Amino acid sequence: MSRMLDSVIASLIELNVALIHARLRLEAGTDDEALHDLRIGVRRLRSLLAPLRRVADLSPLYNAASEFGSLSAPVRDLEVLATELEQRGHADLAASRRERLAERHAALLDSRELERLLALLDVWPAELRGAQHDGELRKLKSLVSSRLHKQIQRLASALATPGYDRHRLRLLVKRVRYACEAYPQLCKLSKRSIAALRATQSALGDWHDHFQWCTRIAREPDLEPLRTLWQQCADEALATAEASLQDLTRALKKDGHRARAPSPN
Repeated sequence: MSRMLDSVIASLIELNVALIHARLRLEAGTDDEALHDLRIGVRRLRSLLAPLRRVADLSPLYNAASEFGSLSAPVRDLEVLATELEQRGHADLAASRRERLAERHAALLDSRELERLLALLDVWPAELRGAQHDGELRKLKSLVSSRLHKQIQRLASALATPGYDRHRLRLLVKRVRYACEAYPQLCKLSKRSIAALRATQSALGDWHDHFQWCTRIAREPDLEPLRTLWQQCADEALATAEASLQDLTRALKKDGHRARAPSPN
């Protein structure tokens, strides 16, 4: 268990460094991926902490990561939209969105959510050592293993459910992928399943982006000229995603993960 806790603490420190670096890049405005990398770091942090929240009272740090994730999501969506418009040759539409980004980046950097997240992240490696000393982490490995198994089973059940909402399925895929990356030593999925998770997440993400952009036209009518193109891209991305989902289903079954029958009443 000590070795596993050492790994968790090393990951916390590594994520802390990555988040600080991404924040500095966002402050400097050096690249368009700073906020993306900041959000990925927060997503990985949540995946690392999720199985531990009730064991070592990590809920404040987990909640801080969740709150910043929610706060930053619309800003990242605006970044991605601006880039899409630029790539499609709509420089004027992109420019009007870019003008809003500097202010929104500044608001994120000055937010209580980011300040609280980084402050808590600074102290939690020592807090985990204290929890270890107090005997709170004796079942750490079994707790993490159990959570990973439940997440994979939940995904397998969703894949086996006809008509399961693709938005919810996208989130389940992301959770399983990042959970396995957070605890690779406990993840029982094959390389084929891991590759299928990544491909499925990418395809569903592409579909989700285009779907959301089409929805956005109702609020931002200047985007109307892109409706037909975006709808076509959404349809193509969904077809790709469906093929990836079938491959993921086969990979999970080969690994022995099948949908469980409902419990009797």
